[in-house]
Amino acid sequence: MTPAKLWLRIFVAGFLVISSLLVLTLATPIPYGDLSRIGLMSDREFGWTQEPPKVAPEYLHAVPLDQADIVVIGDSFSMTHRWQSVLVKAGYKVTTAFWGQFDERLCGDFDAWLARAGFKGKLVIVESVERILQERMRYTRSCETMKRPFAARTEPFAVPLEHVPGFALNWGAKLTSGLDTLKYTRAAKATTADTVSTDRTKARTVVNGCEMFSHRLCNKALFFGEDDENGELPAADVAAMQAFTKSQTAFPMLWMVIPNKTTTYIDPLHSKAFVEAFKTSGLGPDLFAFTQEKKTRIRDFYFPNDTHLSMHGQLALGELMLGEVRKIVPEPPSRTP
Repeated sequence: MTPAKLWLRIFVAGFLVISSLLVLTLATPIPYGDLSRIGLMSDREFGWTQEPPKVAPEYLHAVPLDQADIVVIGDSFSMTHRWQSVLVKAGYKVTTAFWGQFDERLCGDFDAWLARAGFKGKLVIVESVERILQERMRYTRSCETMKRPFAARTEPFAVPLEHVPGFALNWGAKLTSGLDTLKYTRAAKATTADTVSTDRTKARTVVNGCEMFSHRLCNKALFFGEDDENGELPAADVAAMQAFTKSQTAFPMLWMVIPNKTTTYIDPLHSKAFVEAFKTSGLGPDLFAFTQEKKTRIRDFYFPNDTHLSMHGQLALGELMLGEVRKIVPEPPSRTP
């Protein structure tokens, strides 16, 4: 074989391989869940199919801090403003900022810092997902002074999908994404055991999963490995939260600890010592019991392809929090004569 023919064969073979990879990737559904995206799992199998509830835009709008009745310090579970929208619809003025803006900590001068920033409202709500709370409380225990200025957006930081996405060519993906997605998804479908793909994403069997989720492969769902890796919350964190709350005298404070998706669907006894201590702490509602109840009543309470509560779940959470808010602030101040 001449060098020219050898080169041509190599070129043609390479072209065919690259073309095949490209076609496969383009035909792979664009992921619309955070776990299907980072874990390279197909949303043809794991994507939710139940249409999300609609929320009027005016209920998603936050107010400047100096106009707020309630300030929320939250994380990605608060970025869509969906659970807060229930409070806004009831007449409360809400603004939301995030742990990440303040180095994942609240410091000893927190209430004075809020007052200096202009907050004259009635309630502070602190929201954290289970898996990051221990780290945040460790930072909080040793922090005396808030270093960064308060900042908040009036519009949601994250805008969720309004509909199940239609098909579109997956031009933005890496060339090998289609092949990797096919490989990891096939592995998940082939066994009832847990499988792990990229970025610590796990496909795990969920008991009665098809009663709780709307996706095609509904006997399994995707979970974030960090739920397990970060360990259980200790009861000592409840004591730390109580101590911090007691030190902040300017505004009443409510805590929202949102259980990991893995805790909700796979291991409900996770962080048991923390949960038992929290129940009698007076810090806030028991969201661990709440999620155990709602997961069987609300289909796609958490997204099957994402680590977060769905918009159905967010609105249910908002209704619960509205009841908790009314225990402290019975009527929106703007409606009070």
